[in-house]
Amino acid sequence: MHGARRQSLERNGVDAGEIGTMSQPVDGTVHFVRCTRLFFIQCHTSVTAAKGCFLSLILNTVVFSHGQESGPWGGKITAMAAVARDLNLRVESVDYRGMVDPGPRVEKLVQVGCALEGPLVLVGSSMGGHVAAAAAARLAPRALFLLAPAFYMHGYEEHTPQDVAAPTAIVHGWHDEVVPVENSIRWAREHKATLHVLDSGHRLEDQIGLICVLLRAFLAALMGAA
Repeated sequence: MHGARRQSLERNGVDAGEIGTMSQPVDGTVHFVRCTRLFFIQCHTSVTAAKGCFLSLILNTVVFSHGQESGPWGGKITAMAAVARDLNLRVESVDYRGMVDPGPRVEKLVQVGCALEGPLVLVGSSMGGHVAAAAAARLAPRALFLLAPAFYMHGYEEHTPQDVAAPTAIVHGWHDEVVPVENSIRWAREHKATLHVLDSGHRLEDQIGLICVLLRAFLAALMGAA
């Protein structure tokens, strides 16, 4: 971004620099960063340190929750699990097949999570994102990484998880035909979450590579790695 447009953004306190694979640290205000295919908002002060570095946290296990139409070891989870293992983290993917309602899924995640060695990071896709957020109050994870979470769905808005204290990053597609991207924008604004909006649809299958880059940066930052 160049010229008058960049200068205008920077005068208003917005970082108009380009990013590659690592989220830039923020100071508690909302930052909008645009690159080729990524719209990026970061505003969660709890994952930043006073000097602009991410807060160092020790992690142990990454727990995945799949969506309603998928399984515990679909393409996205398999790829993300490889990222976690590469960072020497343990992985667990909960099998929710046969469970239609989110309530029993939340109970199963809490049961599984309580039996795992923490600290935990909860990763969820679609309904799995809703389930991970709903279980957060009881599992007290270090952080959440959510893909197109089923928040503020029509007729079920009051069931959207609100009691989430952990730092949260959301990845959503601009062209999501199942969960409108506006739902994640709303939740991210209300909870000061990090939001990555990609040029993709609900399943985000064409963006697995970028999702893995974002997850690696997220986990490495939490671990205090470069």
